[in-house]
Amino acid sequence: MKPITRTAITTAAMCLIAGTALAETTTLRIQTHYTPESLSGKNAADFIDDVQTMSNGEIKIEMFYSSSVVKSVETFDAAATGILDCDMTGGAYQTGKNPAFQFVGDIMGGYDTPYQQLSWLLLGGGMEAAQKLYNKYDMQLIGWWVVGQESLSSTKPIRNADDFKDWKFRSPPGMETKIFEKLGAKPIVMDFSEVFTALQTGIIDGADYSILANNKSIGLYDIAKYATYPGFHSMPSDHLACNKAKWEAMPEHHRRIMEVAMEKLALRQALAGEKANNEAAAELKAAGITVSDWTTEDRRKFHAAAQASWDEFATSPEAEDLVASHKAYLKSLGLLIE
Repeated sequence: MKPITRTAITTAAMCLIAGTALAETTTLRIQTHYTPESLSGKNAADFIDDVQTMSNGEIKIEMFYSSSVVKSVETFDAAATGILDCDMTGGAYQTGKNPAFQFVGDIMGGYDTPYQQLSWLLLGGGMEAAQKLYNKYDMQLIGWWVVGQESLSSTKPIRNADDFKDWKFRSPPGMETKIFEKLGAKPIVMDFSEVFTALQTGIIDGADYSILANNKSIGLYDIAKYATYPGFHSMPSDHLACNKAKWEAMPEHHRRIMEVAMEKLALRQALAGEKANNEAAAELKAAGITVSDWTTEDRRKFHAAAQASWDEFATSPEAEDLVASHKAYLKSLGLLIE
């Protein structure tokens, strides 16, 4: 064996220094609407740690929580125009831009679990279909993280589809109002901040707010003594979408790290939501709250009303393409109501 010379050591050191100096770096400014203390905010922080660690510090992320740079609904455009680099809110905020975002933001009445919904994106051709929509607005969809089905809260029993007749509830704007009107309910569009007073004064009978665990944590069931669980009506998809030019300028291994970290985030988010909801359901039942698990037949009534509303809401070519993609995939899973 030849002895290691000083020249060899010097050469190796110079190569190491040169390699370090040539390491490509990426800096990303990302905004989310979640607080750092929330379940989703904590999972987002773990995502940042994964990306920065797996890239050996080559990717640096500056996260802006609680929509601290621009309003939540403005995050997408802020990323597209370079004020930010990436948007970590959700497509549902952009339905005013194109109704197609409804079908990547909150599909409603389609999938029963986060895992089914994620499988459309990752295994059912969903990413390709959705990417056309995002690219149209100079953005790149990186992935989804889905916390699970939301639960309804009510001051009146909501045991089945018949109980929706004349049921007044807080609803977000858009497709949801069409769906519930088909079932005889009376949706009232209002801000989250108005829900407590509206419930207390009887302006509304119930609310579509969030997942069961979040509803419980903010005290909704101090007023509303009835809930649906497991949920079935709404399952918003939060996204990570980045400025397309910024994304394409990143080295391939940086892009791959981001994509893999997003898939881990998606799994953790779904698992954390399921755990938190099951714990909340047990605690609410013990406290005397009526938690209704709808029958398969009643769920089908809601899904039929929802899926009938998709075509009504799909008023752009991109929306039509996404609805067709969802229907084809749901049919393959035996979930399409025909």
